[in-house]
Amino acid sequence: MRWEDGRRSDNVEDRRGMGGPAVAGGIGLVGVLLAVAVALMGGDPTVVLEMMGSSVNQPPPMATQARRPTARDPQADFVSVVLADTEDTWNDQLGRRGMRYRPPTLVLFDGVVASACGTAQAAMGPFYCPNDEKVYIDLAFYRQLRQQLGAPGDFAQAYVIAHEIGHHVQHQLGIEQQVRRAQQGLSQARANQLSVRLELQADCLAGVWAHQTQAQRRTLEQGDLEEALNAASRIGDDTLQRQSTGRVRPDSFTHGSAAQRQQWFATGLRSGDMNSCDTFRGSA
Repeated sequence: MRWEDGRRSDNVEDRRGMGGPAVAGGIGLVGVLLAVAVALMGGDPTVVLEMMGSSVNQPPPMATQARRPTARDPQADFVSVVLADTEDTWNDQLGRRGMRYRPPTLVLFDGVVASACGTAQAAMGPFYCPNDEKVYIDLAFYRQLRQQLGAPGDFAQAYVIAHEIGHHVQHQLGIEQQVRRAQQGLSQARANQLSVRLELQADCLAGVWAHQTQAQRRTLEQGDLEEALNAASRIGDDTLQRQSTGRVRPDSFTHGSAAQRQQWFATGLRSGDMNSCDTFRGSA
């Protein structure tokens, strides 16, 4: 991915070194896989961590003077460029709909972080909090993505950010709120089905971003799309369940299978049009 010359976003909040220590030590690969799966699926990963024998500390104090990452921090610099690129894409896409894009803040943290959605730990993976419109990521997740989940590459990392930004787009469009309301009173299995459609739409929106960044800014290099598709497969529900428990339970899926995640990312990638991302059609 050709990112070094890209614009840096002003919407990065660096809280690294400002929170409490990570408390998820000892949960092992199984715990990491389950917690990452639940977090990426929009659930509450603290339940997994408690079941694995971990406890959650009180929320660390919110940062009072978060700093901006610098170019001397290549990984944080990369995240800032990807975030700026998503801003350019969604400014354009929502502008075509007569809407003003409200960019989210991306929060870098290490160990534990307090958000408007509660306390989060590094083992939970990246997540979007609609209550404060912020994306949270511990950059150590990228090492897990590469070493434990088998999804290396800078564009795989960019895909993860683009997926979380997709949730922000859904929130701004009111889709996320509609789904949460519709889930009330449903059985867990039916609520899970709606979660799958919401998450697959975020994958499709990540594909729309990938299409636009290539068409407008020519940032992709050979092998980048394969990296993103591999990442989508590696964090599919069936893949994560098989790795963590040896069993696959489709009724518990909340994010979609590996094949579904690849399919919807590819749908957005081919079209470059967010109108192609209607995962809520009956046949979708």
